[in-house]
Parts: sequence; structure tokens; C-alpha cells
Amino acid sequence: MAKGILGRKIGMTQLFSDNGELVPVTVIQAEGNTVLQKKTDENDGYEAVQIGFANQKKNNVKKAEKGHAEKAGAEPKRFVREVRDAELDEYEVGQELSVDLFEAGQYVDVTGTSKGKGYQGAIKRHNQGRGHETHGSHFHRSPGSIGVMGAARVFKGMKGAGQMGGETVTIQNLEVVKVDAENDLILIKGNVPGPKKSYVKIESAVKA
Repeated sequence: MAKGILGRKIGMTQLFSDNGELVPVTVIQAEGNTVLQKKTDENDGYEAVQIGFANQKKNNVKKAEKGHAEKAGAEPKRFVREVRDAELDEYEVGQELSVDLFEAGQYVDVTGTSKGKGYQGAIKRHNQGRGHETHGSHFHRSPGSIGVMGAARVFKGMKGAGQMGGETVTIQNLEVVKVDAENDLILIKGNVPGPKKSYVKIESAVKA
């Protein structure tokens, strides 16, 4: 069954493994995870555990959010996500979750929001090749022809310039290198989506 926890990306560092290999890791702090709700097939049409992380500022709390959190005996949370296919019997509303849900050597899927890059051209956004840099070239860093003669129009879905980043991204099968339950830290091999201080969701690997 699936397990999950929410956290805040602190940054990256590196560790040495037992055989002397240098391992790059991402440090995620996951203190104060609270079970806000258990969703069941009878009431919601699917099974999931709703988890909240990081207390919301009082000035930003809405009345509905406050009432929802009070049912779990908790403060309104800033980051709320669901973990589907969890073993509901193992959770209670209001329960505090810790990083010891996972252990070193496990594989997890990490979901976060990628860094926003703003409005970017097709070369950076879609890794397209650029045109000639010689005199007479009309597309140094812009795409060539994007239409066709027969239809005389541009088809839907054509890759071009636009907003880049700021999307929900999941990286699968990342290895848990170390779990520090005393400091509520979990160290994951490699990089995870998002900038520093951004929120991420860690779940049991689907394809492990």
C-alpha cells in the first residue's frame, strides 16, 4: 500500500557511501505532517489520506479551511495533498506523521512544482535547433516554417514560444539515502523538482 509525506526542499548536499562513492542528495524537511481527513469509497468514491503540512498564516486562513482543520484538531495548513491507495486502517484523523515512514534504501516518487522560467522562446523551451548565424538568415533563434502549404494554416499543438516552468512535475524511483527522524529530515539521491523552500510530496514508488 502507498505511503506518503509532505515536506519542504532545503537544498542539496553530498554524502559518501560505505564504499567511498560520492552521492549527491536533496535534503527535505518534513516536520509537522498531520492527517486532516480520510476519504473512503462510500463517501468520496475513492480511498485516500489527506495530509497537511506547514501552518497557514492566520491572516490568510479562510473560514472553510479553519473548520476543516478543527475537525482534525489541527491548525489550518498551507500545503495540503492526498495520498491515494493508502492503508486507511493505519491512519487516524489528527495523527502526526514522521519521516520514519520511510527508510534508507527505499525508492520513492517525488512531486513538486518546477522552477518558473517566464516567457521563453522555442529554442530554450523545447530544445529546438537554431538557424544559421550567417547574413541573410531570418531565424537565428526563432523557428523556421511552422505551417504547411496544403492546409495553409498552423496545426494545433505546434511547439512554440510561451510560458516555461511552474508546472507539476513528478520524478520517479528516487532512492532514499538517509532518514534523520530526530531532525525530521529525509535525504533523497539526486535532484527533485522545484526551487529551495518549495513544497514537495514524497510517496512510495509506483514502479518499484
